[in-house]
Amino acid sequence: MPARSPIGRQALNLTDLSLVKKILNYLAWPVACGLLAALAILLTQPSLRQLIPTPTTAANTQTAPHSYADAVSRAAPAVVNIFTQRKVPKQRHPLIDDPLFRHFFNNANVPQQERLQSSLGSGVIMNREGYVLTNHHVINGADQIVVLLSDGREAQAKLIGTDPDTDLAVLKINLDNLHAIAIGDPANARVGDVVLAIGNPFGVGQTVTQGIISAVGRYGLGINTFENYLQTDAAINPGNSGGALVDAKGNLIGINTAILDKTGFSVGISFAVPIDMALRTLKDIAEHGHVVRGWIGVEAQRISPQLARNLGVSADLGVIVTGVYKDSPAHKAGIKAGDIITHMNGVALGDGGRGVQVIEQSRPGDTITLRIQRGLQAAEVQLTMTAQPTA
Repeated sequence: MPARSPIGRQALNLTDLSLVKKILNYLAWPVACGLLAALAILLTQPSLRQLIPTPTTAANTQTAPHSYADAVSRAAPAVVNIFTQRKVPKQRHPLIDDPLFRHFFNNANVPQQERLQSSLGSGVIMNREGYVLTNHHVINGADQIVVLLSDGREAQAKLIGTDPDTDLAVLKINLDNLHAIAIGDPANARVGDVVLAIGNPFGVGQTVTQGIISAVGRYGLGINTFENYLQTDAAINPGNSGGALVDAKGNLIGINTAILDKTGFSVGISFAVPIDMALRTLKDIAEHGHVVRGWIGVEAQRISPQLARNLGVSADLGVIVTGVYKDSPAHKAGIKAGDIITHMNGVALGDGGRGVQVIEQSRPGDTITLRIQRGLQAAEVQLTMTAQPTA
């Protein structure tokens, strides 16, 4: 059988192409009409458009910035390094006070020598008037306080006042063109929010670390009298104390205060005083030189499991009064040792932490309602808080 020539194969291909063109021409109008009809239906029926999946792009899936440089540049100029010095007596040699040694070596009048002890921390410029917030433990006992700004300027700081119960202190510096930090809202802080810690760890210079808010409203840690901490896993080390905890936009939400670790180094559990609490402290100290809080005049403690069994009550019922100050608001209201305070202003106290927060936010003259359990009897009493007597 003779082989088919190349010319025959070409003719066959041309015939096939002609057939395909005829089919496409035949289908073109029906397909176009169908697409137009579908488009018209989608435009007139918005509910049907919800059934069409939206393509996923990088623009609509990105939820966090690739960099927090803008937040840092906004907040960092307001964070300062704090250096303190205090004079401490040198330890005397034990033979100095030995009578025989003094007789032979004529050291009867050896003066007590002193040495300088230095420490470091951080602080935050709160306004253009030069008020700086830091921690009480950073400047406690200091004879000299020097503040170093991020632009290289430094100034002697004046101690305006401290509040050991919240571990906060207020300083003042006299410099021009100060950069005050923007204030955020810690009440809206959520677990999982990104935060940045800015301070001077180990004296190496201003450093920024990043983490998230791990918990809010932490109390009962035994760090301070009044506790309502923001917990974060941002690295905070010695020297960070008094520095800024800011949100992802550079707004101040807390003053870094403590870490929970026996070694003294960060392991991802750190605490900051919420800035709303710190601002109340700043305002009181600036106006009065000390913090003004309401006082009811009782000493109380948590109900231990053993005490709860002895009393036949729940351990989280409230706090038990262990003492009442004479002529205090509680004394005048008839509260006695052994009473259990279960509620304060209608809020169940539980282990007492909530009651401490109520006291921290109170002012002399505020009226407070306490629900008391005495034996099997329960009653409510109202009292007007006063200022705590000075020692």
